[in-house]
Amino acid sequence: QVQLVESGGGLVQPGGSLSLSCAASGYIFRLYAMNWYRQPPGKQRELVATITSGGSTTYANSVKGRFSISRDNAKNTVYLQMNSLKPEDTAVYYCNVLIRPGNSYWGQGTQVTVSS
Repeated sequence: QVQLVESGGGLVQPGGSLSLSCAASGYIFRLYAMNWYRQPPGKQRELVATITSGGSTTYANSVKGRFSISRDNAKNTVYLQMNSLKPEDTAVYYCNVLIRPGNSYWGQGTQVTVSS
């Protein structure tokens, strides 16, 4: 079965950096786009970044120039490098894959807190 396991969250000061990882299993990782979403406290989940199977990337305007998504198909892992973090980046971060319409899978989430 499809499994996504995030790691790397934590507490960081404004202006700092964190790197998130998501280890995937149960499907042919290299064939599918991967997404990072986040859900700030009391708000809806939002799409942060996407990387296609070919390596093309897109970002939410709020993180463009600060966050970078990448993937290692040999390790079945997708990464999110977050720099110049702001308090408004505080959220639970989730990785996601859409295998086919109606079959969207999520990790358990990892908490990122940006605070002094």
